[in-house]
Amino acid sequence: MLKKLGAVCLAAVLLLTGCSLRPQENGSKVQSISRPAVESAELQFTHPAAGDTVAVFDTSAGVFRAVLFPEKAPQACDNFIGLVQQGYYNGLTVSRVENQFVVEAGQGADGKGSTIWKGSRYPVETSDSLHHYAGALCMGVDASGACASVFYVVESLPGDQSVTQELVDQMNAAGYRAEVVSAYQTAGGAPYLDYTDTVFGQVYEGMDIVDTIAQTAVDENQKPTTEITINSVSIETYQG
Repeated sequence: MLKKLGAVCLAAVLLLTGCSLRPQENGSKVQSISRPAVESAELQFTHPAAGDTVAVFDTSAGVFRAVLFPEKAPQACDNFIGLVQQGYYNGLTVSRVENQFVVEAGQGADGKGSTIWKGSRYPVETSDSLHHYAGALCMGVDASGACASVFYVVESLPGDQSVTQELVDQMNAAGYRAEVVSAYQTAGGAPYLDYTDTVFGQVYEGMDIVDTIAQTAVDENQKPTTEITINSVSIETYQG
């Protein structure tokens, strides 16, 4: 059985969530991030394929697309797709930004999450097939330890800019497969979130838009000082 990463990684999470980076203040230029193609047989990098379900996020910063994995995270996908079909996400704003970590949205106008799956929140779904690589589309866990409507995209920098040798050593010690470690070393990501949050998709187009959103100026609560609006989210079938 895989073990969760240890205290050093948890400390890294606390460090990241406790800091408040404020790029783009005073008109500073957005940094372009070069993200390498990931040559891997891991599920998140072999899709989308014809017939896959994809989500299209049309935001005020641009459009990005993610493939969904309903076979691996059925409850998260069912809840997310149902909310999309209800138009729940249309007009909401990005609620949290931590540059080089995550971009988060999905809170209702009242600041709280919502849910449709069987009328209640649903548990975290984890799988060795899905990991918190850069570009992973994930469901957040609320105070109850369950999931609702809040999602985030991992925006960690590629390669050893986010996945240090120390993290690699800890993944190996925890029993991670070599293919997963290798993918993390190329894509970057947040392996310390594995087996704590639900990964249910992967951004395959428009990661530059996510990077742009991640560099927006934020306040002390990591909320963008200039609203970034989700104009709409739609569900499509990938045609290949």
